Amino acid sequence: MTEGVISAAFRGAFGNFALDAAFEAPARGVTALFGPSGCGKTTVLRCIAGLNRIKDGFFAIDGDVWQSPDGAFLPTHRRPLGYVFQESSLFPHLSVRRNLLFGSPRHKTHGGRIEFDEAVDLLGLRPLLDRSPRNLSGGERQRVGIGRALLTQPKLLLMDEPLSALDRKTKGEILHFIEKLRDHFALPIFYITHDMAEVERLADQIVLIEKGRIAGAGPLEEMESNPLSPLATSREAAVSLHGIVEGFDEKFGLLILSVPGAKLAAPGPPAYIGEPRRVRILARDVSLAGDAPGRSSILNVLPARIAAMKALDRYEVLAVVALGEQGEGARLLSRMSFKSWEELGFAQGQSVFAQVKYVALGAGRGEMEE
Repeated sequence: MTEGVISAAFRGAFGNFALDAAFEAPARGVTALFGPSGCGKTTVLRCIAGLNRIKDGFFAIDGDVWQSPDGAFLPTHRRPLGYVFQESSLFPHLSVRRNLLFGSPRHKTHGGRIEFDEAVDLLGLRPLLDRSPRNLSGGERQRVGIGRALLTQPKLLLMDEPLSALDRKTKGEILHFIEKLRDHFALPIFYITHDMAEVERLADQIVLIEKGRIAGAGPLEEMESNPLSPLATSREAAVSLHGIVEGFDEKFGLLILSVPGAKLAAPGPPAYIGEPRRVRILARDVSLAGDAPGRSSILNVLPARIAAMKALDRYEVLAVVALGEQGEGARLLSRMSFKSWEELGFAQGQSVFAQVKYVALGAGRGEMEE
């Protein structure tokens, strides 16, 4: 089996629900399973965990086969995985410390061991160790649940809508802790959500699921800018880019970030040079010009090339533009009227200027990457 890759293939019926899901993902980083409620996300996760068994299913992670069509099937209790549910389901009669240690193996089963103190400090749990779960907030309970899953020493972490039972403020706090564990541990995470904001903040890869079938799978940036993807054709279509802080304009409160093929200015507080930041740009906030525009209020006017075009209906088109004079950089989306496309004489391969009206910054990724 291929090292560094997760491969899954599950085809079968669960009552009236038919599942036909086959995809690959890297054995590191966050892979989001994304789609509307009832599309089959949790069913896929349960198949990965071995809680649902499909006769001819297949699953392998980093060369380790957990299930194959020849009948091989590793039962759930022998799979090195951690599972974080919507509800933390802590044992009320045990302290936070004892909840964290419940199920923790005495000996490492693979790779490097996640130490107790390491997980506790990463998730900010030290002040809670001697408390009862009854005296914790919803966010605190979910952090304990995540810590307990980490301390089972998993090779794979499964998270099934872990924020769905939390209020908006608490969701933001937990997202921060999930970002920290994503950046700290070389641990692959499958993350279920139907909230695109969570995907754009956390995920490196995305698997799109519609009615039990895979509608697309791949790196988030590629899937968002692929005109054949349902993400690109939605009204809220956007691209999420990995940017690096290069400077700060103190006079105007602007961060200067580099993305492949361009530099962007975006309002924001000062940040460390070299700090990774996620950048989100909506298709409706990008207009195209055939000639270099004159002076305007738009800060980011970027040379680019039209990489592709898709007609959305009789009146609107979606253009995919690649940044850089030679079109060698990151891709943006631009949604425009068919009238504008025709009258400006745009065509695939043409050099244009992408005018970006607004750049949204996501949270930093924690420690600076080398």
